[in-house]
Amino acid sequence: MSRVHSNPFNPTLRAWLHAEGSLTARLRDHGAVEVRVLRQGAQRLWPAEQDDLNCLSGHVREVALLLDGAPVVWARSAVSHHALQGPWKALANLGNRPLAELLFRDKSIERNRLKPHHFPRHGLMECRLRNSWTELHAGMPAGLLPRWARSSVFWHQGQPLRVLEAFAPWIVRLKVG
Repeated sequence: MSRVHSNPFNPTLRAWLHAEGSLTARLRDHGAVEVRVLRQGAQRLWPAEQDDLNCLSGHVREVALLLDGAPVVWARSAVSHHALQGPWKALANLGNRPLAELLFRDKSIERNRLKPHHFPRHGLMECRLRNSWTELHAGMPAGLLPRWARSSVFWHQGQPLRVLEAFAPWIVRLKVG
């Protein structure tokens, strides 16, 4: 899916990739944030999700975070069907609310360390992102697709939830608050 890299060259991008806490809250420091649900429901999980969640299929939610109407983050969260019936059941009814409302309100939810990822040109992740990203920004050249992302696993009552967040290249114009 992607290559894990420790850090990109750009220090601002590096700061976004390693910023703790709510990404949505940090983006709100720069303007109006809208969550647009792109897909949600049962799916076969990607290999890294299968590894982190220890199952082959689960509930997946793909969203775009728009900042003042422009797509800035593409995010995918995945959880097992079992966990969706248990501690992560609120995920199914989030609608256009940010996942951060669930993750950072409950102090019992723990997060594993953030892992940065780089998506090479013409790779599998570019194909996956192109479809979703193009829906948001028709006619956008391939060079504007996200190339850097971060992932982490959140734990609630012993059940994991994996989150992947891919950043638009123009995020480097925004300082991490």
